[in-house]
Amino acid sequence: MDDFIKLAHNLYADCPQYVPDLDMDIRETFDTRKNAGLEFSDIQPFIAYDSEDKAVGRIAGIINWRANEKWKARNVRFSFLEFIDDPQVSAALLHAVEEWGKEHGMEYIQGPMGIFDFDKEGMLIEDFDKMGSMITIYNHPYYPRHMEALGYEKEVDWVQVSIDVPTEIPPKYARVAELSQEMFGLKVKKLTDDDIYKRGYGKKVFDLLNMAYSPLFGYTELSDKQIDAFLKRYIPLINKQMIPVIENDKGDVVGVAITMGSLSHALRKSHGQLLPFGWFHLVRSLKWKHEDKAELLLIAVHPDYQGFGVNALIFNDLIPVYNKLGFKWAETGPQLEDNVKELSQWKPLNPTFTKRRRCYVKKL
Repeated sequence: MDDFIKLAHNLYADCPQYVPDLDMDIRETFDTRKNAGLEFSDIQPFIAYDSEDKAVGRIAGIINWRANEKWKARNVRFSFLEFIDDPQVSAALLHAVEEWGKEHGMEYIQGPMGIFDFDKEGMLIEDFDKMGSMITIYNHPYYPRHMEALGYEKEVDWVQVSIDVPTEIPPKYARVAELSQEMFGLKVKKLTDDDIYKRGYGKKVFDLLNMAYSPLFGYTELSDKQIDAFLKRYIPLINKQMIPVIENDKGDVVGVAITMGSLSHALRKSHGQLLPFGWFHLVRSLKWKHEDKAELLLIAVHPDYQGFGVNALIFNDLIPVYNKLGFKWAETGPQLEDNVKELSQWKPLNPTFTKRRRCYVKKL
């Protein structure tokens, strides 16, 4: 596992666009005591060595049994794929997962994908000159060429949305937000720790995410244990002012945006390690000196409230907060290219669509 982790650090040592994972996060992915997703998934890491016993590639195979049952599929996923620019190495790695999948009765291999949708997914196929982020995969430009040479084809593409934070709320958002409050009784609620952990709002938010994301490609609903892990580990890191929750007049959660300041530069400075000084760069970025970029991690709207101005309420709230905190621009996570509703909501903000990523598929 040490070699598995160090390989990426060595492979991207001179790449200014690469943002590393925390080493501890990678280790915990494979730890049944830490990763609740392994209750319904199998995972198998592989590593390739050359004749001098030097690590030259890595990959992990994943079988998400719950996702396969939901989507009526027999898919093995691949994740954590890294390799030097040598066709023999990439072929050996993917062949290892293909064979492992066939041994477990799988019919297709797809990826890069994680255990569930909030893991990093999608191989970068363009815009290699732009810096990555803590929630996305960055890979060298030669990776897609290897995939195509090995007979892998496009299954779906994701794009990211980049926007400059306006100094004023666009009139359309302000007008629609006002109407949604007056006509539908919707309002913005900012959560406290007591709301999240004692009054059940944390669970309500993730239940909404499960409902809103359920129809999307490959999504597996988060279990209660996974939700508890997210709430315990990640929510304390986020400024609650950057998490607007939308409620109706009955107190039901019908919309949410989970956003935070970017940690890309801090993670690069940490080199993937919290100790001895990596923690300082992360805390500094979170608490004292924000980067210019905000990460729009997740936005979800209850299906029954789509078209009711929920998105306008979210942006109407977030834009002043971003200006107050000094964020100059913001970027979403990967969005499915055919999710027209999701992509069209950004139009008033003059978006740029960037960093196309691909999930590849191949019949075994």
